[in-house]
Amino acid sequence: MLRRLGLRPKKGLGQHFLVDSSVLRHIVNAAELSPADVVIEVGPGLGILTRELAAHAGKVIALEKDEALAAALARELAEYNNVRIVPGDILDIDLAHFLTSEARLPERPNYKVVANLPYYVASAVVRHFLEAIPNPRLLVVMVQREVAQAMVAGPGDMSLLSVSVQFYGQARIVARVSPRSFYPPPKVHSAVVRIDPSPSTPLPTPDIPEFFRLVRAAFSARRKQLRNSLVQGLSISPEEAMVYLEKAGIDPKRRAETVSLGEWSSLWKAYWEGKVVQSG
Repeated sequence: MLRRLGLRPKKGLGQHFLVDSSVLRHIVNAAELSPADVVIEVGPGLGILTRELAAHAGKVIALEKDEALAAALARELAEYNNVRIVPGDILDIDLAHFLTSEARLPERPNYKVVANLPYYVASAVVRHFLEAIPNPRLLVVMVQREVAQAMVAGPGDMSLLSVSVQFYGQARIVARVSPRSFYPPPKVHSAVVRIDPSPSTPLPTPDIPEFFRLVRAAFSARRKQLRNSLVQGLSISPEEAMVYLEKAGIDPKRRAETVSLGEWSSLWKAYWEGKVVQSG
């Protein structure tokens, strides 16, 4: 197909095209698609997954950053009246505007995200959708295996990505994928992850940016104890850091990767209350 279209995989865009039909079945089954569903696909590539999505969903909107590939794919899939190919970079798009304007969906759309994501932007794309208003009802994405493991990790192996994903919903790995399932084969293994966003977040929307500022500060020096990483990341005194951690019931000698989502919420509450007292 690439030869026929006069195209080559672009390494700079992380193009590894899925060619394994068994993996397609895993993705589609995990997405639980019906004719009532609207699906957003990011990086449709040669349209291998797009065709499968079109056969099961009511509408598929596929965003492709490679303009030449987007144009070729639009011609290839012209027979599908429920598929729309949109050239563009998802990370540069205001999703609320895109969904109602470009994608021509209702004001409060109910949609799913199903995609084989380029490795180099996978984490950013997932966060982009989870943080969006409105966010998707469901995400099923193929990512690098290490990224998938980080998304589903529990206390002891947590990372900023773990907290970022699990703050918004529940994630689980539904399939592991060999490099042989792609053309050209990548040098790493992949995995399909399903993320079910929660109906509401643990914190009110206005508090979320500051919450993640706290979490980023704690992970800014992962090898350090929490007390020290908070001092460094938040530019606060050791005494302040100790007060916040003690109020949250967290041993200051622990490291960020051991902290659960519930403990992050407790730490945020202690930190926020401390800031309110100081400002008052």
